[in-house]
Amino acid sequence: MTRNYSDGELENLGRLPKRVTNPGARWSDKPSAHPVHRQRIFKATGTTEDNRQLRFLIYQRQSLRDEPSYSCGIVYVPPSGPRLTLARYNGPNHRHRDIRYKPHIHRATEAAILAGRKPEDQAEETTRYETLEGALACLIEDFELSGIQAEPDHPSLFNDHQS
Repeated sequence: MTRNYSDGELENLGRLPKRVTNPGARWSDKPSAHPVHRQRIFKATGTTEDNRQLRFLIYQRQSLRDEPSYSCGIVYVPPSGPRLTLARYNGPNHRHRDIRYKPHIHRATEAAILAGRKPEDQAEETTRYETLEGALACLIEDFELSGIQAEPDHPSLFNDHQS
């Protein structure tokens, strides 16, 4: 069960500068016998003001059968307890409540955790990206990541954090 994170703690995890430690992460097909998607996982660390090393995973996943079916996200890996998905950047291949087949960003919230839902249950439609590469560029910017790069889909909107 996810521990109760406050919105302030979630914001601090997001703002903490993080460095990818395996920038050459390779794509792999999943499952390997009859692949339906490909994915790669980057590992990252961030150091807090009191010199604690925090660990994160950044993933990219792309359907091999449906190009608009993609996701990238960032996961906090605490020293103990379950992992926490801080955010997911999804493609437009499905509906999410009132969002109809548009790219959208899920973010972990205190309210969702307290309600016993997936921490990143809430989502907002976005025009900041249209592709998996663009989604990764937004995640890199939003979560203070260094050590990897991605091309934004809309360079003119790249610094505009509006969803």
